[in-house]
Amino acid sequence: MSVLDADFAAMLDAQAEALKAQPMPPLDALPPEMVRAGYRLQRQAQDQNAPRDVETRDLTVAQTIPARLYRPAGLGDPSGLLVYFHGGGFVIGDLETHDGHCRRLAKGGACRVLAVDYRLAPEHPFPAGHDDALAATKWAFDNASDLGVDPRRIAVGGDSAGGNLAASVALDLKDDPERQIAFQLLLYPGIWPEAETASRKALDGPVLTRASLDWFEKLLAAVGHPHAHRAMLGRRDLKGAAPALVVTAGFDPLKDEGRDFAERLKASGVAATHVEHPTLVHDFYIMHDVSPAVATAAAETAAALKAALS
Repeated sequence: MSVLDADFAAMLDAQAEALKAQPMPPLDALPPEMVRAGYRLQRQAQDQNAPRDVETRDLTVAQTIPARLYRPAGLGDPSGLLVYFHGGGFVIGDLETHDGHCRRLAKGGACRVLAVDYRLAPEHPFPAGHDDALAATKWAFDNASDLGVDPRRIAVGGDSAGGNLAASVALDLKDDPERQIAFQLLLYPGIWPEAETASRKALDGPVLTRASLDWFEKLLAAVGHPHAHRAMLGRRDLKGAAPALVVTAGFDPLKDEGRDFAERLKASGVAATHVEHPTLVHDFYIMHDVSPAVATAAAETAAALKAALS
């Protein structure tokens, strides 16, 4: 196994020392809004150097869903568009936690990015977030000209739970002749496989722990739902899905399911690429200031997006 990136190792050591001095109660003992606030503060503190030469506009899509549109300076019309869903286990995360990441994707990808602030569990249990993701993507296609977007160059993307949403939307729309997804950008996606993977068994953290995975799953309440297949993608028919880039991290319980999903896509005839960053951790894209390795990975990812939407 690869050695954990030294800068992330130092960050994790510092966090462990801080927890010794002030232990955290279990997630079940905390209100979700408190966990969201702590996550937002932590991730914003770890990403202070996002590009400023990207215009942003907050708007409402599909009548009720908050979103943020990113446009890099000098981008012409029409451009490609990435409809992006943030991570956070369907429970935490928002437009602010992923603002720097979306700015880099827009600038490096030479495209517009529409970040979607979908509804979160437990206040809005499954399938509310999946419904919002699908509605926002349909809205982007139906309003492409007003957005300055070429409808033939619309991609979906997301990290972690957002990767699940993006893959789900791509599958929901694969047979829609009016709304053909051009590309999927799946960053350490949660695929929710039928069987527990080796990496889920072996890794309890760093960053993404078994306790947090269990908490997210319980609050989402997708297990046993009649439409659970929209989140649990392990048995979905992938034939005809959009081309994909699947990125995983070596120190991440989700790494095996991301790799396996890329292999399943390829076996179904889909053009799919899998890239693993063996020394990095879950959530690394939104901890940009922790290690120079993140800037390298983010630039490579944005370049792949640019090539896909060119």
